[in-house]
Amino acid sequence: MRILLIRHGDPDYEHDTLTEKGWREAALLGQAAPSMKIDDCYMSPLGRAMDTASCSLKAIGKEAKVLDWLMEFPAKADLNVSKELQAAFPQAMAAAKEDVKFMVRNVVWDMVPSYWAEHPEYMDMTDWRRSAVAKSGDAVSLYDHVCQEFDRLLETYGYVRDGFRYQVVQETTRTIACYCHFGIICVLLSHLWNMSPFILWHGLALAPTSVTEIVSEEREQGTASFRALRVGDISHLYAGQEPPSFAARFCEVFSDSGQRH
Repeated sequence: MRILLIRHGDPDYEHDTLTEKGWREAALLGQAAPSMKIDDCYMSPLGRAMDTASCSLKAIGKEAKVLDWLMEFPAKADLNVSKELQAAFPQAMAAAKEDVKFMVRNVVWDMVPSYWAEHPEYMDMTDWRRSAVAKSGDAVSLYDHVCQEFDRLLETYGYVRDGFRYQVVQETTRTIACYCHFGIICVLLSHLWNMSPFILWHGLALAPTSVTEIVSEEREQGTASFRALRVGDISHLYAGQEPPSFAARFCEVFSDSGQRH
């Protein structure tokens, strides 16, 4: 089985669609889509993912099923509960000071490295669930919901979750493609690889329209694991001489004020 996790194109978050650049990226992804040999397509209900998928679906003559749980991972941390969390999300606190009506909540993974790197619980497969950020909001319940839905999808292809591995009840070589978002891709990968999602949220930067290809391996009959053949591949952009978007990244050097801090 092959799983393609595809991030949406350069986003226009305000209007939940793609920028002009994002549409160029999606068009190039569409040109590459026939070579991916996709059997089944799924997509997030958010506009930027659906718009990205539209170019590929047209190229391969298929339709995609919308799965609500493929939307960007919506978990929030409530920064009102402690000074520790407020130090972890200084940008959110700064925004709150500028707008007194701003509710101080933030996406769970958008903490500064000076915080999470000093708290090893965020790097542990189990302990992250008991971290300050996890306790302050709905990260654990939403994570478990997404993973359960993902496992239900895999089960329809014959792969049944059994602890930290998958039982193969029916072999398949089908390829599925999921058009979705950076945060949720990290959640799915962390579940497949039995690791903390914070490691991936902070260790990966998947460029818009990048393709991450996961394949099952059945080294022992009846037992499957999943490995990555490529992570964040944007070769379709290079083929079209389209530079990758900076979205998902932060400034390479702090003195560069033109890049996101």
